[in-house]
Amino acid sequence: MIRINKLTVTYPNGVTALHPTDLSVEAGRFLVLLGPSGAGKSSLLRCLNGLVRPTGGGVDCGPEGSIFASRRRLRAHCRLTGMVFQHHHLIGRMTALQNVLTGRLSRYHTMRTLVPLPAEDRRVALSALERVGLLDRALERADRLSGGQQQRVGIARALAQEPSLILADEPVASLDPATSERVLADLRRICAEDGITAIVSLHQVEYARTFADEIVGLSDGRIVFRGGPSELRPDVLDRIYSASPIPDLAAE
Repeated sequence: MIRINKLTVTYPNGVTALHPTDLSVEAGRFLVLLGPSGAGKSSLLRCLNGLVRPTGGGVDCGPEGSIFASRRRLRAHCRLTGMVFQHHHLIGRMTALQNVLTGRLSRYHTMRTLVPLPAEDRRVALSALERVGLLDRALERADRLSGGQQQRVGIARALAQEPSLILADEPVASLDPATSERVLADLRRICAEDGITAIVSLHQVEYARTFADEIVGLSDGRIVFRGGPSELRPDVLDRIYSASPIPDLAAE
């Protein structure tokens, strides 16, 4: 269970990205954050992975309590939190397998990572590539893969951490519709099979309806909707996108 308590983020320039926010996410759920750019989705995700320290409130994950209680607690949380980025963040000159193996590095002291990782880590990485349908591309350079394949390598890298939580920030924003559906289907399936909690930010309304267990709508740094995909009615969309046009899937 993830509990967000009065979470607030105000940046040094005075901009408040998140007003006091409460949210709980049950283990194993696939939750989609929906809203326009600037709604607070990325700031919320960055607090959940520890990249941004909130200016108010906190994040409790599991029985250990606040992830910001100490450096040790934050490191332990990050080891169990996989991240899938919008622009892949792969190292192009490295193979798909080598990129996935970087998901294992947080398990080791910095000096240990200077020598080849144990065979068990290689087995975990190959298994992760197999689960996203890219085992046959394991030894191919990442920069020779298509955008969709690179994003699936990113999912495999997150999976190689053996996480309890996966965060994905606009993971299909740069992909065509068919590839987007394949990437989200892979992510949804893997999380369901492994009981991994997933929190995914999206712009595309139809993808939220198709893949989410639950949807949280944000607008201007506040939660304005929480419910199931079937509850995402036109009036709800108007509330979420009150200051922005509602995204059209066909235009993505």
